[in-house]
This record gives sequence, structure tokens and C-alpha cells, in this order.
Amino acid sequence: MNQAAALSQDELKQLVGRAALQYVVPGEILGVGTGSTVNCFIDALAQIKAQIPGAVSSSEASTQRLRALGIPVLEAAAVQRLSVYVDGADEIDGQGCMIKGGGAALTREKIVAALAERFVCIADASKRVQVLGRFPLPVEVIPMAAAQLGRRFAALGGQARLRLKDGVPLVTDNGQHILDVHGLQIGAPLAFENEVSQWPGVVTVGVFAHQRASVCLLGSASGVQTLSFAA
Repeated sequence: MNQAAALSQDELKQLVGRAALQYVVPGEILGVGTGSTVNCFIDALAQIKAQIPGAVSSSEASTQRLRALGIPVLEAAAVQRLSVYVDGADEIDGQGCMIKGGGAALTREKIVAALAERFVCIADASKRVQVLGRFPLPVEVIPMAAAQLGRRFAALGGQARLRLKDGVPLVTDNGQHILDVHGLQIGAPLAFENEVSQWPGVVTVGVFAHQRASVCLLGSASGVQTLSFAA
């Protein structure tokens, strides 16, 4: 697909959003993530919405977009399993481990991903990295623990900054705050996720190693690349 070289980042997002339709299982509840690339996937779902009995969404924004298409949105508590969860990533490495949370929905994303048998990541080629950490790591935290957690990340060589919106701390859909941690190199994502998840005050760390991708559809200058990761 030589013409893909001239495609903008938004057009690449639309490309991978449409490509992800092939992973939707007709007649089954679908897990849907959050973000600009996922918005392209949701828009593409309009073509096959008659095959989708419902979806579990990881954010209020995605819920509104799905309902606008006429796709029912179910609570995660009402679903025992999902065959597929489709979501984007801020970074993805060669094993399918990801950093997520740039859109502040990491906790709900991880909850829905944990219900799914297969995580299909949709992203543009700029998100592919050798080692996680170039993108600041989002960590959803209980506000009273933010300063304490900042010191713990500093001990690991990171610089934690409270995420702001309009000059005040951003509040997530869960009523919590987010630290964005700069300067980390996460060479062992699973061990890192295990460690940080145990720190008091951490709600969710934005490393997705337990819920890593099964497949990544990567929009690049040569079209959509399909990366498959061993179970």
C-alpha cells in the first residue's frame, strides 16, 4: 500500500480502526477501549453494528460514542467474559506489553481487558518501542498518597508530576488523580507492574503486562502491520 506513505496520523488511525473489525466476533459482547484511535474503531463499528449485541466500555466518552451508534453498553459487572477487547496504547514493546493511560482511563481499561480472552491493540507505528518508558507512565492514585508515591518513583529514577487540567488536578472517572512519571526505562514490565501495584495508594499502574496485547495492528507507511505475540 504505497499510498499509505502520504497518509496523516489521523488517516492511519482510521486504517487500523477499520482493520480491527475482522477481530470482532459476531453475536458476542465486545470490549471497547478509549482514545482517538479507538474512536476510529467505534466509528467503523457502524458497518457491522447489527452483529454486536452489546459492548463493555472503558470510559464515559466511549460509552457515549457507542450509544450514539445504537450499540447497547453493559456494565462490566454484568459480563463474565469477553472474547475480544480492542484498545489503543501509548507505547507497545516487542512482547505486547504496553503503557496506557494517556487518556486517563487506565483503571477501567485494565478491568475490561482482564475480562477478555484476546487484547487487540490498535496504534500507529510511533507507539512501537524497544523498551517502555519514553512515554511518561500514567499511574492512577488516591490523592492523599500522591506526594509519598512521587518519592518512591524518584527512588527508581523517575520524576512524577501530578496531571493537571485547566490548572487543577485532573479527576478521573473514578474520582482519583494521575501521576505521570517521566524518565523511567521499564525493561521488565511484568515485575515492574507487580511491584508498583502493591504500593499503598496506587489504584492502577499504566503498565499492561498481565493484560498485554495478543495482537497489535500497527498503522505504518507500508499500511497495516499485524504483530502477533505468543501467549
